[in-house]
Amino acid sequence: MNQFLEEDVYPAESVFEEQVHALRSMGDSASTGQPAVLEDLKKKARELGLWNLFLPHAEPGHEPLSNLDFARVAELAGRSLHLAPEAMNCSAPDTGNMELLSLFGTPDQKARWLQPLLDGEIRSAYVMTEPLVASSDAGNIETTVERDGDEWVINGRKWWISGVNRERCQVLIVMGITDPDGDAPRHNRHSMILVPKDTPGVTVERDLQVLGYSPHETHVEMVFDDVRVPADAVLGEPGKGFAMSQARLGPGRIHHCMRMIGAAERALEMMIARAQARTTFGTRLIDRDTVRTWIADSRIEIDQARLYTLYAAHLMDTVGNRAAASEISGIKVAVPNMASRVLDRAIQVFGGAGLSQDYPLARMYTETRIVRMADGPDEVHQRAVARTELARFSDATSPAPHGKSAHLTHIGRL
Repeated sequence: MNQFLEEDVYPAESVFEEQVHALRSMGDSASTGQPAVLEDLKKKARELGLWNLFLPHAEPGHEPLSNLDFARVAELAGRSLHLAPEAMNCSAPDTGNMELLSLFGTPDQKARWLQPLLDGEIRSAYVMTEPLVASSDAGNIETTVERDGDEWVINGRKWWISGVNRERCQVLIVMGITDPDGDAPRHNRHSMILVPKDTPGVTVERDLQVLGYSPHETHVEMVFDDVRVPADAVLGEPGKGFAMSQARLGPGRIHHCMRMIGAAERALEMMIARAQARTTFGTRLIDRDTVRTWIADSRIEIDQARLYTLYAAHLMDTVGNRAAASEISGIKVAVPNMASRVLDRAIQVFGGAGLSQDYPLARMYTETRIVRMADGPDEVHQRAVARTELARFSDATSPAPHGKSAHLTHIGRL
């Protein structure tokens, strides 16, 4: 992985930016094209065996890694957030979608969609978030998926949908409500439907910028207007969409965190190198107490975040994703916030150059800020951690005699 980064990925970063700019200058129809250098990187990654390493389930031709083993590789991939993960076929939203298809897809669905995704021949999108409701609570989703004979009919508006405009995107996994007026519990009313992107009624209305920035992996707002797909297009069981979304988002969240650690590690290295090379008012930046404090704090925070993430990965491997949900939520808050702080310090040391396209810091900072929203905002995960801790406290205490405070009888999960 280190060899791949040093010999292939880092030298390709500036070439990638040039090719993206060239594609966009050719007009809107070319802006979603695939930069040639990315295809070269994919070929090299496959030759090195760095392909589909994210998937912890066995599939034909795929031997899985554990989450703990993949964490090491994913951290290194995060050092080049916009290139290495996709070059290795380990980038969102495809990773989560492949995991869903692996866990819940029928043999026909796997043959049609999963295998081409595993082979890197097509791409996909995950269509959940909506502009008219607070989608951090997935139970709010209002897009309707109604049964009409041998078909499902989909109507609704979605936004912040990643990758739809990529030329290779062929399938959408759409989450909508299939039991709006029934007696089912709130979290048993939604389903996931596989929708080919070229289905009549699927319309992309506009691209969405992120903090004024238009990344190559664009986000869109889109509409589903009487979109019809066959009855067998449902993924898994009807009414299980919410539970399936959590099965998808858990691994996706830890993958984000793994990559954020790599981005922060690279930012720290760049900060130190820059501080050693720059002088202000007769003193090197590296000799100023403020900069040294930033370096020390960054080292401490990165190592804390890494250990927390590896612990969560260990729990996923040993007790399962559901039992590790609180730790996954915990790292989803801690790691992007840590990476944002480290990148902010690095940008400050670089000065104006840190804000420019000449270095990867501004891009990584934007991506890190996105992750504080993607797959659930910080506040939702803090709520989940607090709920788990309160339940653990309740289970671990008994009535305290003589008015004394109760004490926890067990702490943590070690």
